[in-house]
Amino acid sequence: MEGSIQIFITGGTFDKSYNYKDGDLYFKNTHLPEMLKRSRCRLNVDFETLMMIDSLEMNESHIEKIISKCKSSSSDKIIITHGTDRIVQTAKKLEKADLNEKTIILTGAMIPYAFGSSSDGFFNLGCALSFVQSLPNGIYITMQGQYFSPNNVQKNKEKGVFEKIN
Repeated sequence: MEGSIQIFITGGTFDKSYNYKDGDLYFKNTHLPEMLKRSRCRLNVDFETLMMIDSLEMNESHIEKIISKCKSSSSDKIIITHGTDRIVQTAKKLEKADLNEKTIILTGAMIPYAFGSSSDGFFNLGCALSFVQSLPNGIYITMQGQYFSPNNVQKNKEKGVFEKIN
């Protein structure tokens, strides 16, 4: 869709659902339409589910599909929801894919949206929507209100945050 923000959904904690009976996390449907509706988003947004997997299950063919979709998208503003465990690796591969004419933001969540107000997914999505409109062309990761270059970020599993390396 010309002039819109393209969101590609890949799964990750962002879209996990919670089985309250046995405590399992699983994938059913994306939460994106509900999140955009609840936030009263007024932007022209088009979204497409590419896969619903944990990023630890992501392989080269999944990443190639993401790259291919980014290249073929008519939008120059793209958000990718992604699992946080491998988000940096995917962002680095996107950087090498000659997508210089687009602004691409990868984001995720440390706590599933299905957990309600304790989830960071809503905030991270809002930040991604803002950053994709304001940052120059390039590949970025946004988490916890900050944006990062793929080559200068790491997930600190002890603290549960993303932080600059340098």
